[in-house]
Amino acid sequence: QVQLVESGGGSVQTGGSLRLSCAASGRTFSSLVMGWFRQAPGKEREFVSRISQSGLRKTYADSVKGRFTISRDNAKNTVYLQMNSLKPEDTAVYYCATGGSSWSTDVADFGSWGQGTQVIVSS
Repeated sequence: QVQLVESGGGSVQTGGSLRLSCAASGRTFSSLVMGWFRQAPGKEREFVSRISQSGLRKTYADSVKGRFTISRDNAKNTVYLQMNSLKPEDTAVYYCATGGSSWSTDVADFGSWGQGTQVIVSS
């Protein structure tokens, strides 16, 4: 089992930036595909981004492509989500998650989740 703890959320104005972090423990971090998801009030949890174990493969939801960047530091057991040009529609609770080595974007395939960190973007 892996434990995940997110940090870095907050309130910003439209066009601002935030950097989310997710610290992992309990398993060999470098063996894990890591993902970021978000859930807005009244909506289902949705995929945002994922990164391969080495960090060489990255994918993004169309809604964040070109604005968000995922990265990882395997020496620090941490995955990051740099969010730029934030919009009000980015307001949500952001979660990091892992499904082990699964290269999936489906929420159901991710078995370990953090507690989430709130991001609020005001216009």
